[in-house]
Amino acid sequence: MSLFPTEMESERLRYERLHPDDIDPFELYEHARAGAPHIDEITEYVTWEPYDHPREALEWIETCGENFDGNDAATYVMRPTEGDRAGELAGLAGIHPDWDRRLAVLGVWFRKPFWGRGYSAERAARMLELAFDRLDLEVVTVSHDPENENSRRAIERYVDRFGGRKEGRLRNDIAVDGEPRDTIRYSITCEEWRANWE
Repeated sequence: MSLFPTEMESERLRYERLHPDDIDPFELYEHARAGAPHIDEITEYVTWEPYDHPREALEWIETCGENFDGNDAATYVMRPTEGDRAGELAGLAGIHPDWDRRLAVLGVWFRKPFWGRGYSAERAARMLELAFDRLDLEVVTVSHDPENENSRRAIERYVDRFGGRKEGRLRNDIAVDGEPRDTIRYSITCEEWRANWE
């Protein structure tokens, strides 16, 4: 049994686990491959590179499936439930618990046609509910590259909404292409979320 739901919904999005039993690797490959529309903008501030062949997409799906089955993390394909792009793969959302610290780290990326629609905040609200109501965690964190203004604006909006705060700049927090990079980290506690949940 998994601690994570295999499917979830929010107001305008459906979440399906990224798992070999459920997701076609060619669908992910089509949108995350080298040469896919806007892929350079999508991957500018993330820690992964566009896929060079379908096997890389399959390997990522298998890794996510193992994490899901082992109750280590959950990654979801997000699909809009309404509008002209209903049912399309809009992006991926992840939740990565550190059970010993009672903390979860959120991650996300969206295809460019889905930027600026408020999906990031909607997804964050759903993931916070999962972290606090179902997984009984105490803190959720999220980070962005210091240069990523789009992520900064989106994150600050929902962190403010749920009473969280900016923790600050973590120097050399991650490595991208073998080079250390800083991140800006934010956190929301369960108590802050409950006080501000509508």
